[in-house]
Amino acid sequence: MGVFIDFKVPFGYGETGDQMNMTRNQMAEIIDHTLLKATASEKDILLLCEEARLYGFGYICTNPCLVKKAAAELAGTKTRICTVIGFPLGATTTPVKLSEAAEAVQNGCSGVDMVINLGALKSGSYRQVEDEIKAVADAVSACRKDAHVKVIIETCYLSSQEKKTACLIARDAGARFVKTSTGFGSAGATVEDVALIRSVIGQAMGIKAAGGIKTLAQAVALVEAGATRLGTSSGIAIIKEMDAAAQ
Repeated sequence: MGVFIDFKVPFGYGETGDQMNMTRNQMAEIIDHTLLKATASEKDILLLCEEARLYGFGYICTNPCLVKKAAAELAGTKTRICTVIGFPLGATTTPVKLSEAAEAVQNGCSGVDMVINLGALKSGSYRQVEDEIKAVADAVSACRKDAHVKVIIETCYLSSQEKKTACLIARDAGARFVKTSTGFGSAGATVEDVALIRSVIGQAMGIKAAGGIKTLAQAVALVEAGATRLGTSSGIAIIKEMDAAAQ
């Protein structure tokens, strides 16, 4: 697998600590503008799509039942759609995850964020975890060649060794990203976890940092640590911080 670069940040970014080396548009492009609340309505998703167009976010991320509505709203725009499957526990069976993933792509998603079977990982059933990820990745690719899978490892529940193992499994199973968190666990993305993931997977995959990202300083620190996408419901606030800093 070749080097995977998912955004156009200058390679020197982070070396000087100058956050403005990343432009406003570059920051917006790596943000997955996210709404995963159980109460999210069609009106809410239409607003999410409008905000994504206005601020130039690369993706929106929403619940599976709202994907088709979002796809219709974003047709003809540059903003893409991702959703979550096996969410937020990762405890559904493989056939259920396969069905969720295929339907999501058929409804308009180009990104599918799947939660791994955390119980299987902690039980040492690594082949089971890998086989499931590979099955989902293959199903997504079969539906749409340019679609990809992000594997949510939910770092807050894993030891350092379990995080490393999960990353290697995701890589070997054909996932395109490792994603830190669901945002529903006991903690979200940390700089330390992103750096650890990058040290394990090298440049072969993307990293999506998600969960608790609310400020520009957090976003910059995560990108400097190796994140190539940011999942956040605070994307507008982050971009507004950039705008204010540029004045």
